[in-house]
Amino acid sequence: MSVNTQKITIHENGMFLVFSVEADGDLLLLHAGPRPLEEEAVKPDARPGFRALELQAAGEDRAEYHGQLHRASYPGLRMKYAGHQDTRNELGRKVEIELRDPVTGLQAILHYQFYDGIAIFRSWTELVGGKEELSIEYVTSFALTGLAKEGIGRRDDKMAISYLYNGWQSELQYHTYSLPELGMSQLTSRSSRRIALSSAGSWAAAEFIPMALLENREAGTSLYWQIDHNGSWQWELFDQFDQLALLVSGPNEHDHHWLKKLAPGERFVTVPVAVGTVLGGVEQVAAELTAYRRRIRRPNDDNRQLQVIFNDYMNCLWGNPTTEKLLPLIDAAAETGCEYFCIDAGWYSAGEWWDGVGQWLPSEERFPEGIKFLMDRIRSKGMIPGLWLEIEVMGINSPKLPETDDSWFFMRHGKRVKDRSRYQLDFRNPAVVAHADEVLRRLVEDYGVGYIKMDYNINAGIGTETDADSFGDGLLEHNRAYLAWLDRLFARYPELIIENCSSGGMRIDYGMLSRHSIQSTSDQDDYLKYAQIAATAPIALTPEQAAVWSYPLREGDDEEVIFNMVNALLLRVHQSGHLAELSPRRKELVKEALDYYKSIRGHIPEAVPFWPLGLPVAESPWISLGLKHGDSRYLALWHVSGAERNVHLPLPELRGADLDLRTGYPSAKPVAWTWNRTAGVLTVELPEAKTARLLEIHRK
Repeated sequence: MSVNTQKITIHENGMFLVFSVEADGDLLLLHAGPRPLEEEAVKPDARPGFRALELQAAGEDRAEYHGQLHRASYPGLRMKYAGHQDTRNELGRKVEIELRDPVTGLQAILHYQFYDGIAIFRSWTELVGGKEELSIEYVTSFALTGLAKEGIGRRDDKMAISYLYNGWQSELQYHTYSLPELGMSQLTSRSSRRIALSSAGSWAAAEFIPMALLENREAGTSLYWQIDHNGSWQWELFDQFDQLALLVSGPNEHDHHWLKKLAPGERFVTVPVAVGTVLGGVEQVAAELTAYRRRIRRPNDDNRQLQVIFNDYMNCLWGNPTTEKLLPLIDAAAETGCEYFCIDAGWYSAGEWWDGVGQWLPSEERFPEGIKFLMDRIRSKGMIPGLWLEIEVMGINSPKLPETDDSWFFMRHGKRVKDRSRYQLDFRNPAVVAHADEVLRRLVEDYGVGYIKMDYNINAGIGTETDADSFGDGLLEHNRAYLAWLDRLFARYPELIIENCSSGGMRIDYGMLSRHSIQSTSDQDDYLKYAQIAATAPIALTPEQAAVWSYPLREGDDEEVIFNMVNALLLRVHQSGHLAELSPRRKELVKEALDYYKSIRGHIPEAVPFWPLGLPVAESPWISLGLKHGDSRYLALWHVSGAERNVHLPLPELRGADLDLRTGYPSAKPVAWTWNRTAGVLTVELPEAKTARLLEIHRK
């Protein structure tokens, strides 16, 4: 490093960040890792590629642009260091670094917010317009080069990237790849190839959960990132001067039709990205992400109390409720120990309702005595009532439409955007907000609702042209307006629980989940397939927010009920199924599970997840998920398929200890087990497939 450079070194919460201000004023981020920087790892010829910001404006050059990469952008390459601040706030340390473009006068402030005790910082970029209007096409929230510089092995051999595929009824599919397996072998110093994931539209998790984990297996370290946004996003890995580089952003022009016109003095803030680095692998990453998600989440009682919700939809009424059908379900839900009762879709229409939603008035045909009669009945049974709602849309045949005009809806090319026979409401419009406010007021204050299942079954696509610089700009501002509406709603009704649902888990993102206390993980209606989704959930969201359906079938045996219940017992219970029609024995198994859940749920909001068999895939014959709380371990174990009678569960943290193990649920069917304290391996016998148990393990 030249004597004319200035180094900015940060050591916080076990993370080391090293910035360098070069002699010409360029700002480099040389290192972000759990160990100090090894200076010799940054080769002099690669040093210029360690830029801390990429920023592209319309009409500007792209110095080394190959293919679809966003590297070497202008005016990004001209931005010069103009000062920095290193302060503390109520969250932790806060570093802000200012850059300026000497040509346009554009200013960029790079924000790095740390959180005391957590190996994660939140990164975002703030732009301030310069001498004249600029059209911004791309700007990073975080940029880092040199991801594979530690160690002496080949990058192709030592690096592994993990992320989660997502889809309707197939959420949370965790997979790990080497870089060559994704077509990115290290063949050249600056390939046009990239590994890139993105989401375009109003489902942030339409195809992927907005997070990833990059492991250096030789160095024993992990870098991980999570995009805390409820709309479009993108990240890419690529080669830069023979170094592996990462760029993370919200929407951009190429991938999302986003462009922002920045007037002189105008400010624009990118979407926030959480970034962390630890010694270890996926379980260490999960612990830090879990702590971070709890820290940024809106304080609320629901995530401390974890009360049991009954919802009448899944493998039950399927969106066709009536008073006659609901009354026995209400009684059965109360008898088994449910604490909330949510009436799902269909309550607002006499018949087929999909394309007519938007007015949200109860159907007199379904409920001759009125919806309030059912709300009162639910409360008389000691439960809090809830209703399903899809406030962000309006059906193309809604009776509410005559009261609206085009300004209420997303527009593209002069036409209203339709998706699945619905229009997307634009929450930048005060009339839309007033409509939403009145619907929520009516449900809470007139009907007595204390729980809302807020569903969202469309993806509005790239955005809207109304009052926007681009389609993507319209979407981004709508995304932010919707979150602002949620903030006001929770301030108005702090005790109200609003579930985040979007055809199951299509919006598992911490733009939404920093507000919502509970998230639907899936619409999967096969309890055997749900085990894998449930077990994977804590890598993507906190256990106390991860709602899992448990729906004992009308016809089944004891083991079917047990498997169903174990799916949910370490997370949030979304009880369903025709409880009133179960045999007394099977109904008692439901009640036993809920009673057991109530005995351990106080530990869940403080526990961290672990996976003795690793994160599962859809075909895994055995699946395990554990929660660690102090010296106790709660372990869900599923034998999904295959003839193998025993499973061996590595518990390296407990190696050398004496253990006490009991079957927490079901108590009448304990498992046989042995503990190899020298090897730290627990062997459990569960001979039949399609069975599950919830185990408690305590260190003696």
